[in-house]
Amino acid sequence: MHYPAVLLLLLPGGAEAFRICAFNAQRLTLSKVAREHVMDIFVRILARCDIMVLQEVVDSSGSAISLLLRELNRFDDSGFYRFLSSPLLGRNTYMEKYVYIYRSHKTQVLDSYVYEDKDDLFAREPFVAQFTFPSKVLPSLVLVPLHTTPKAVEKELNALYDVFLDVSQRWQSKDMILLGDFNADCASLNKKRLAELALRTEAGFRWVIADGEDTTVRASTHCAYDRIVLHGERCQSLLSSAAAFNFPRSFRLNEEEALNISDHYPVEVELSRAAPRVQPLGLAALLLLLLLLLP
Repeated sequence: MHYPAVLLLLLPGGAEAFRICAFNAQRLTLSKVAREHVMDIFVRILARCDIMVLQEVVDSSGSAISLLLRELNRFDDSGFYRFLSSPLLGRNTYMEKYVYIYRSHKTQVLDSYVYEDKDDLFAREPFVAQFTFPSKVLPSLVLVPLHTTPKAVEKELNALYDVFLDVSQRWQSKDMILLGDFNADCASLNKKRLAELALRTEAGFRWVIADGEDTTVRASTHCAYDRIVLHGERCQSLLSSAAAFNFPRSFRLNEEEALNISDHYPVEVELSRAAPRVQPLGLAALLLLLLLLLP
């Protein structure tokens, strides 16, 4: 037995992950978040994420988000949270906002814009934002959120490819994450039409929320409506994990209680800040190995 070889043993070392989330908050208003039990769950969901993109924010006054931020900063004192909101978006009297909530000590907004939807293809055109990213591999990252209307899912998701091209040209970056309630499953979009989307047929896009994932709260549904799509070699190289967050199970809520929050689960992706590295075993681990190897 050559013990020096054991002393040189290397194991993978993990880099701290950065979590990006998207959540259809289902008609988020001031009266909704003012309910204590609803606020409590929302704050705990938000505190999981370094950047959260909320959809279906219908509060025109901005008071709901201000209240959420106040309570979130009270709950989590690890660093200050800020927000970035789109204007109200929609075609008629029903309007929604996209709202980013982010940890300002970990990331900052570099730029943002509402996509110019000249052909009126989107019910709620994407509100694109570029953030700093704490990685030497990827110093900045673009997020492109979309909440489609169920009546025009295929049209909107194909138009999302045009948004990708617009962002790529505007900011000279192909490292981006497209995310949100795409309604990309079940009756809204069957598997054949899903497979024919430009975001599926064009090279370089990685759908990290699987087609078989359930992103809905109701036991009667099993649909992968909410999605996260990664593009760019650097962005994809940092992928650590992605999944829907089953908040009713984590917070021990029954279905009725969970539906007071939303009928969707948040979806999340974790990116490492650096490529996986190796590190020597610690002294205690080395001693344990030596004991196990001794006759």
